[in-house]
Amino acid sequence: MLTQEVKIFQPSGSLDATKSQAFRQEIADLVENGTKIVLVDLKNVTFMDSSGLGALVLAFKTLRAANSKLVLCSINEQIRILFELTSMDKVFEIFANQEEFKKSIMASKA
Repeated sequence: MLTQEVKIFQPSGSLDATKSQAFRQEIADLVENGTKIVLVDLKNVTFMDSSGLGALVLAFKTLRAANSKLVLCSINEQIRILFELTSMDKVFEIFANQEEFKKSIMASKA
């Protein structure tokens, strides 16, 4: 049950203008497949710029419009600072790692 509702997306390297279009397409595909929660695990992302942040915001809005949700985990210091400077840390639900996310999901189903 959990695997159909939740999809984990793990980009790596830089999340910038060159990768944001592919990221948006991936999210659009997940929405079409009826995914309820998309967990974006950023542990392998070393750098994010404004276009990467924009892609996340657009994905967040796309999923919300489809009654789904986007959550994040494993953000590094650079991304955390970017989120704090733009107040996106108040918009996104951010977990320390996948394990914390799974605990939260299990707790909400109980």
